[in-house]
Amino acid sequence: MIVATAGHIDHGKTTLVKALTGVDTDRLPQEKARGISIDLGFAYWKLPEGPTVGFVDVPGHERFVRNMLAGVCAIDMALLIIAADDGVMPQTREHLNILDLLEVRKGLVVITKCDRVDAARLRQVQADASELLADTSLAGAPVLAVSSITGAGLPELRQALTQAALAIRRTSHSGQRLRYTVDRVFTMTGSGTVVTGTVVAGAVKLGDRLLVSPSGTAVRVRAIQKDGSACEQAQAGERCALNLAGIERAQVERGDWVVDAALHAPTHLVDVQLNVLASEAYALKHWTPVHLHLGTSNMTARVALRRGAPIEPGAKSYARLLTDRPLVALHGDRFILRDQSAQRTLGGGVVVDAFPSARRLPAEMRQRQLDALNQASAAQALAALAACTSGAIDAASIARNFNLDENALAQAITQAGLVTLGATGRLRIVTPQQAAAEEAKRKPVAEPENPEHLRLWQLAQPLLLQAGRKGLTLTQLTEAMHAKLLVLQDMLHRRAKAGDALRVGETRFYLRGTIDEFIVVAQEVARSKPEGRFTAAHFRDAAGVGRGLAIEVLEVLDRLGVTQRIADERILRPRPLTGPANTAEQTRPHD
Repeated sequence: MIVATAGHIDHGKTTLVKALTGVDTDRLPQEKARGISIDLGFAYWKLPEGPTVGFVDVPGHERFVRNMLAGVCAIDMALLIIAADDGVMPQTREHLNILDLLEVRKGLVVITKCDRVDAARLRQVQADASELLADTSLAGAPVLAVSSITGAGLPELRQALTQAALAIRRTSHSGQRLRYTVDRVFTMTGSGTVVTGTVVAGAVKLGDRLLVSPSGTAVRVRAIQKDGSACEQAQAGERCALNLAGIERAQVERGDWVVDAALHAPTHLVDVQLNVLASEAYALKHWTPVHLHLGTSNMTARVALRRGAPIEPGAKSYARLLTDRPLVALHGDRFILRDQSAQRTLGGGVVVDAFPSARRLPAEMRQRQLDALNQASAAQALAALAACTSGAIDAASIARNFNLDENALAQAITQAGLVTLGATGRLRIVTPQQAAAEEAKRKPVAEPENPEHLRLWQLAQPLLLQAGRKGLTLTQLTEAMHAKLLVLQDMLHRRAKAGDALRVGETRFYLRGTIDEFIVVAQEVARSKPEGRFTAAHFRDAAGVGRGLAIEVLEVLDRLGVTQRIADERILRPRPLTGPANTAEQTRPHD
């Protein structure tokens, strides 16, 4: 269980964590000298029987709210700390607003320094705390009084934390790909670059090859440490340190993510549902400059509002955030917005569509789409999207937006009562009625073959077969067959559409059987390499072709869904969810 402190400066957060764990989370010299927390601190408490409780101690000073936000992005529980002598203070309210906007629903209010006040004052602060929480996600949270100096109330607090830790029921990490948010980076002598952070989704294992996003740097997990001990894997909801090979200290920073390659898709646009705090004096206007906090990242952005309509205090609306640098986000991610000077929290909300089209749609249509996407599950979102659109739904976009692997995507499609068309690389999701209609369109009598085309194809086949893996360009075929270029080109495109041939590069054609040979080569190369990763050079050598042609062939295999490129390497893709690729579609050049 991951627990974060929250509350005003000098209300005893760090002292309380030390009393519970024995660890002083103020590690920086400046923190020691000034007696205040500046950055995040971490400590662990192993329950006698049960899980480990990890504490994230956040700074309470208003100047370091950005650091506080990095600490509460992926927590199970919050401890809202209020000093008995001071009572509720400005950062108490702001930190509580942040927890509310992030929808943190499990928490405790801890009244510290209870040894400094009399019983009447303690009752008053407890009552104020309960009232403060009344309209937030932490409404009804227990209020406990403690003294980190005398130890009063600490046994009761430990018991409450133990019960909360034992009660946590995590959802399975299966079906989701890895997302790990980085909050600290350092170098260890003899080990290299180490990051610490939280596994937000999926799981990470020793030897995993991943990407640091948004940079796209390829890394390998050399070692994992959890709760201070080496381990072989960590899963969603757990903090851990990762020793990463393949990256220098200067190439990764707080705010970065370590992700499965399929999730690496930095963006500058996200569509969100945005809540403006009721305490704001003015409505949030179109094109307001803000500081956006999502995960452990902090960047500047603009808020674009549909038709320029402002969002009143206490209200919520869909909005688009346009960031000044690449953002890593997925559907369901919570975020916080602060004002341009980073002095005040304005509001926050949830990402609805992490990859919206830059093309502006009619307002009513986009409203229906966002309402559909803003559902509790991918299956519900798919069903709602299918009900509000007449076209097909792009499967890759849904899988990435909702972080679904192939099996989870297939399950969501089935639960929504929908079906798929196409191949893994270009899988489309449609209703059964749409699928039937499309199938009916394909059944009319095929266009009759031109006798000249048939004659040319009969001449071309043995030439292409003889050329083998080296293939023949259109010019070479034209010269060998003494045919007209345009007629030959039209014939080959028709054979590609029929599935008998495939185009590689701009001018080279292959028989489908030769492409199948290349697929076997790719499979054999992958099986011979560690973790199934191979380069274009590996494929070139095994296929016996030149480097340029090897790259072109691999690009075709990528489009066919046979291979997937990750940086300078490739891996075999899992089996497609449907049948073989539609050859005509897959051989078209990219738009």
